[in-house]
Amino acid sequence: MQALRKLQKLNKNYTSTFVPKFFQSKVVKSRAEAMEGVKSGQTILVGGFGLCGTPQDLIRGVEDTKAKDLCIVSNNAGVDNWGIGILIKNYQVKRMIASYIGENKTFEQQYLGGQLEVELTPQGTLAEKCRAGGAGIPAFYTPTGAHTWIQTGEMPVTFKPGSNGKVKGQLSKPKESRQFNGRDYIMEESIFGDVALIKAWKADTLGNLVFRGNARNFNADMVTAAKLVIVEVEEIVEVGELDPNEIHTPSVYVDRIYKPEPYEKVIERPRYTKKDEEAMGIKSGKNDAARDAIMRRLVKEVDNGMSVNLGIGIPMLLPTKLPEGVDIYLQTENGSLGVGDYPRKGYADADFINAGKESITLNKGASIFSSSQSFAMIRGGHLDLTVLGAMQVSANADIASWIIPGAMVKGMGGAMDLVACGSKIVVTMEHVNKRGEHKLLKECDLPLTGKGVINTVITDLAVFQNIDGKLKLTEISKDTTLEEVKQKTGFEIDVTDESQLKKF
Repeated sequence: MQALRKLQKLNKNYTSTFVPKFFQSKVVKSRAEAMEGVKSGQTILVGGFGLCGTPQDLIRGVEDTKAKDLCIVSNNAGVDNWGIGILIKNYQVKRMIASYIGENKTFEQQYLGGQLEVELTPQGTLAEKCRAGGAGIPAFYTPTGAHTWIQTGEMPVTFKPGSNGKVKGQLSKPKESRQFNGRDYIMEESIFGDVALIKAWKADTLGNLVFRGNARNFNADMVTAAKLVIVEVEEIVEVGELDPNEIHTPSVYVDRIYKPEPYEKVIERPRYTKKDEEAMGIKSGKNDAARDAIMRRLVKEVDNGMSVNLGIGIPMLLPTKLPEGVDIYLQTENGSLGVGDYPRKGYADADFINAGKESITLNKGASIFSSSQSFAMIRGGHLDLTVLGAMQVSANADIASWIIPGAMVKGMGGAMDLVACGSKIVVTMEHVNKRGEHKLLKECDLPLTGKGVINTVITDLAVFQNIDGKLKLTEISKDTTLEEVKQKTGFEIDVTDESQLKKF
């Protein structure tokens, strides 16, 4: 209490009631007024991650303008009838710069059908492009994307119309590369747009912003990176009502503030505690035996107090399988450290989600940050462990996880950043695919996510360790045999005696 009084006294010392006479409110009264200056051919940055922190009403405002041939920069495109999906559906978008296509079927159809240009960009790189653009830095070097289509310029920007993604059209440009301290890096150019559409929780009339929860994401980076910045908020207060210590974005970056009435938010993938979901009759429908075997072994990679990033899919089961007394700090690429369990039914909050767009809670001591800081944390090697899934893994510890040419393009999301992080990389996956085909191969035949980056592979049948740049079989499941593992692995295994192997 004494410390709190001291802080309040200090706050009074450095604040005053003075408001400059030249001050003019940046609040606009209508969506149409907010959209003044938005026109065809512009590059527009749009904040949000999934449906969290999406400036939905401002996107509807762009729809109202009928502007065409837009270049939209955003992590993803929402879904068909929410977020940027609205503009894509109306054919207002000529080019998308994004990391993830996700669940937007219209986006995928237009891209594969040759109707939409798409510049797929690793999520952390995209966040840094915006942050650097707003900071006046024209380019930077990153390890993310080295030795992949990003570096070599083989990324399809367009496909031949009518080919359904089977015939490439325009390709991306190759990246300049350099070595620093013996490691390969590629150069990425920054982004500075014509317009940025931002979602904040609260603003004062001067334009100071406060974000809430994971809705901070790309909004905190994009707000600095455009000539015209328009902010959609849930609450507007008078100048002086925000504590300077709590302001996330200073007013200098903001041009207009608009508050829609009523304010609408949605959760893309509502999830609840296991107890609540069982009561609701919700079941996973997945191969639980295989996943249980993977989790049984994965928990041995985790020590108490570790900071861990979990990719979407199988890795996200880890928190529910941790032994009693083992606590870890879960990091999500969309900007949280200290993620807890799913919420109880009735307590889900649209501003708090994980990388899989699922509702979450936060543990005591948790923190929230922007997308660029999240990937600085990842890329800088500040986490202890990264766990992610894969479509294919090679004997040389390469990983492929983001595209099946001619069949499926989801985008790399944050995966290329995660495997370039310098922390321990563990891949969890079922040993063979749904058709019984090998996923562990001599060489990946799918485009790479990262080259030689894997430390450990854990499947439902076996564990492989990277020893001198090659994956070596070190353990098998108690429910399988060495012979079965050899049959279901696409590269030679040099173990001849099953008794040499540990069992899990």
